[in-house]
Amino acid sequence: MTSLIDVVFLLLIFFMVSTTFDKPSQINIQLPEASGKPLVKKKFALEIDIDAQGRYFVNKQRVKDDRIVTLKRALRLTLGEHQKPQVIISSDKNTPFQAVIRAMDASRQLNLDNLTFATSQVKNK
Repeated sequence: MTSLIDVVFLLLIFFMVSTTFDKPSQINIQLPEASGKPLVKKKFALEIDIDAQGRYFVNKQRVKDDRIVTLKRALRLTLGEHQKPQVIISSDKNTPFQAVIRAMDASRQLNLDNLTFATSQVKNK
C-alpha cells in the first residue's frame, strides 16, 4: 500500500511539473466611450496635446523634444503665475501610451493634480 501511495505521489508531481498553463498573448479590451456632458473650462487651462508620433504641444506651442525635462520646462513657462490650473491632456488614438504617461508624470512632478483627458463626443445611434 505504501508503494502505491509513493507511485501516485510521483505521478502527481510529474503531471504538476510538466503541465503548461495557457497564457493568452493578448487581452481583448474595448475602450469606453465618453457620452457625458462637455467639461466647463476654467479661465486658464494648460492643454497638453500629443500627436500620433508622440510629439508634445503645450497650449498649441510645439515642445522641442519628447524628454520629460523639456516638457516640464514648457509647462512651467506656460504656467507662469497661475496656481493649480486645470490640465487637459488630449492625444491621438494612435499615440504611444508612454507619451501619455510621460505627460501625466510631468504634470504630477509640478504638483498639477487637476488632470482631465479630452475625448470626442459620441453621437447617439
